[in-house]
Amino acid sequence: MRTAAVRTAATAAAGSPAATARPRPPRPRTSPGGPAGTRPRGSAGARPRTSRGGTPRALPPHTVFAERLLAVLSGERPVHWMLGHTLGDAYEQLVRLAPGTPLRSLGPRPVLRRCSVQPHPSQGAVEAFATIATGTRVRAMAFRLERGDDQRWRCAAVELDGLEATARHA
Repeated sequence: MRTAAVRTAATAAAGSPAATARPRPPRPRTSPGGPAGTRPRGSAGARPRTSRGGTPRALPPHTVFAERLLAVLSGERPVHWMLGHTLGDAYEQLVRLAPGTPLRSLGPRPVLRRCSVQPHPSQGAVEAFATIATGTRVRAMAFRLERGDDQRWRCAAVELDGLEATARHA
């Protein structure tokens, strides 16, 4: 059908140089990271997950916070990036942990492997734990999220492989 439309347009514009040019074949689609299917799963520029209907599906808050904490503790983002997303001592815990960039790896960027949650609905809080792959090593991170009066989740505590207890006494 498209070829017929191109021929009709070419016939109508007979005598013009464009009428004698052949249409170009369509170019293969590529993503910004390279050819389709070559981007690693879960990379920063990946498309959001979609439901069966094809609409974007929002990630749960504990997964979003796990990714945010991973970015700070790997040195990808500065600690002050979490200022509006923390409560009480959580920001101070990040300030003590982040300078050592405990989740930085020499190879590819650390990846969130799993993030699970233990809800405490009566307290308006959840306790989450995550496993993070840093090269060949797997690290553990635990954090607590509390929902404020404005219905926003904020991080109230962070621990990493038991490093928080060590950093607190240092």
